[in-house]
Amino acid sequence: MIEEEPIEFRVGIGTDIHRLAEGRKLMLGGVQVPFPMGLLGHSDGDAVLHAVCDALLGAAGMGDIGTFFPDTDPKYKDADSKGFLLTVKEKLAEKKWEVINVDVTIHAEQPRLEPFKGQIKRIIAGLLGIDFNAVNIKAKTNNGLGEIGTGEAIGVTAVAMLRKKIRRI
Repeated sequence: MIEEEPIEFRVGIGTDIHRLAEGRKLMLGGVQVPFPMGLLGHSDGDAVLHAVCDALLGAAGMGDIGTFFPDTDPKYKDADSKGFLLTVKEKLAEKKWEVINVDVTIHAEQPRLEPFKGQIKRIIAGLLGIDFNAVNIKAKTNNGLGEIGTGEAIGVTAVAMLRKKIRRI
């Protein structure tokens, strides 16, 4: 007889901020956003996917993005952050975690992100294998305040919920 334990839920939060720099592509949530500057980083600088990875890893109690993809490792130089999220999904599956939903807030004075929010949702949902409606993307300005408000950086906050079901025989 299989006896099931109660379902366990966990929530994690992830944040990331990167300085904007000339000569870089602006990658946000796996989408290349047309803009004269991109996010400075060891990888592609995709602060959206980095924050989502951290939220998922945090919910599972598995550390952070630097644990798995250190910026001191040359193999991650200019790496596509979609690969990071796929690896995190695999690590979660190994521990029997299932992603329920992801909520993301992008803090950027420029560019306007409304036209890209659907694409970002689609990419994150596809990478995680979850429903499109289980991903939410918001874009906010900082009303001219701080390094985000002055257009020097873009920051992201992400929250994720996981579910784990444990069976006993």
